[in-house]
Amino acid sequence: MSIRMRHTKGHRNERRQHLKLKQVHAALCPKCKSPVQPHILCGNCGTYRGRQMIDVLAKLTKKERKQKEKELKDQESNDSSP
Repeated sequence: MSIRMRHTKGHRNERRQHLKLKQVHAALCPKCKSPVQPHILCGNCGTYRGRQMIDVLAKLTKKERKQKEKELKDQESNDSSP
């Protein structure tokens, strides 16, 4: 059997160059303006492309639901005012 061929640091690093992580681009939700990944619904308000997909308030307790509704209302009012 032959001895394994050595590879230089440059050769090794060229191979590893493709293993880097890609930067995730974030868009803003049109309803609540929170950062979301493209093509994924908003976890804050539950909308996707302007349509309500899930009810984020359904699994919350009464106190949490009231607080969340207030936050969403404040965000919408801040967006509409210049």
